[in-house]
Amino acid sequence: MAEPAIRTEGLVKTYGRNRGLAGLDLEVRTGEVYGFLGPNGAGKTTTIRLLLDLIRPTAGRARVLGLDPRADGVALRRRLGYLAGDFLVNGRQTPRELLTYLGNLRGGVPRAAIDALAERLGLDTTRQIAGLSRGNRQKVGLVQAFMHAPELLVLDEPTSGLDPLLQQEFVAMVREARAAGQTIFMSSHVMSEVQQTADRVGIIREGQLVAVEQVEQLRERAVRRVEIHFEEPVAAAEFAGLPGVSELAVDGVVLRCRLDGRADALVKAAGRHTVLSLLSEEPDLEELFLTYYQVGDGRAG
Repeated sequence: MAEPAIRTEGLVKTYGRNRGLAGLDLEVRTGEVYGFLGPNGAGKTTTIRLLLDLIRPTAGRARVLGLDPRADGVALRRRLGYLAGDFLVNGRQTPRELLTYLGNLRGGVPRAAIDALAERLGLDTTRQIAGLSRGNRQKVGLVQAFMHAPELLVLDEPTSGLDPLLQQEFVAMVREARAAGQTIFMSSHVMSEVQQTADRVGIIREGQLVAVEQVEQLRERAVRRVEIHFEEPVAAAEFAGLPGVSELAVDGVVLRCRLDGRADALVKAAGRHTVLSLLSEEPDLEELFLTYYQVGDGRAG
């Protein structure tokens, strides 16, 4: 069996009286896309910074690509791409100047590779970075992370500031990287992005993993707000008690409810009538976190 791309054992980080991580045990398999989820302050960015030796652990150990981030930092950085959640660079440069400089630090990245990624993301590489919007600065960050086709991509909120079309382009980039054998470890707050890209998802609470799930299991736990418009009025009694349906309200031809997990029973019940439209809102991550947090510290592989 291949060595994990990332492994931590009992990783602890404290900031004075504040606790960032409390004995984190994490394993990311080589070649997978691993989504790292949790509310603000749960320990996602702290974990990433520890993996890259940007900060040092209070206790525990980490191995990344089989290397010690502290002792083998230079060798490790050659093999990974990193996008920080707060991507900050010298604003006096143009993206082309910055990306060329960073590529040269890595021993040279073909200009064609940089240009292809910039074109794909709609990035103007000739404007000074200081004059770019947040979304365009994020594009620069994505290009510098992907441009050298690293073994491991570590991405902290990678689509922050991007519009929905570019978020979909990012999804395509991640899928292509995975198909090429690269490993992707990313924190995210966009549920659809995680569901479209990740093989497994780890959910962190107060510096500890609450659960590790296959993405299919995550979908089954997803909570949605559903609104269905029918051609003719329907009776609430037809839908009351269906698996996963709660907070049901029927107003003539409009049904609204909360759907927890699979939609099969609701869709089949609605299919007995003429449906004019169906709206399913993006799953609420906060509600998903609560679902796992109520379970306690049980974990699944």
